[in-house]
Amino acid sequence: MNLEVVNQTRHPVPKAYLTTFLVRVIKELKRRKQHDLLNEKSDLLVLFVTRNKIRQLNRDFRKKNYATDVLSFDPVEPGSLGELVFCPEVLKKQAKEHGFSYRDELCYMLLHGMLHLIGFEHETNASDAKKMFELQDSIYSKIFPGKI
Repeated sequence: MNLEVVNQTRHPVPKAYLTTFLVRVIKELKRRKQHDLLNEKSDLLVLFVTRNKIRQLNRDFRKKNYATDVLSFDPVEPGSLGELVFCPEVLKKQAKEHGFSYRDELCYMLLHGMLHLIGFEHETNASDAKKMFELQDSIYSKIFPGKI
């Protein structure tokens, strides 16, 4: 998988760290036979934006007027898995609340966004939410034992 990172903020982005994490996530998803959309030739765009920009995107696309941590967008081009849009300001606040480092929170939410892109959903009903969050926590715990 090709990870393309676009940073529109002043916050540094740990691209190598994210790439390493992404490789491990894909390996774990394949091992669990969770989805066949993932392949080495897929592109994933990861965009980092300001609090104001993610609030605007969240309002425009989800009708929710607040800054969120991550938004996922389906692919518009062949060979793309889709796009994930992150807000470092929100992630840093959440990391502190969860007792994570910024990098770990970012990875946790990268996994969350990836699950959305391959078809998992948590806002539809309690059963879907349970399935998605259990998978998310299980994969994250496998990669980072003792973090959750």
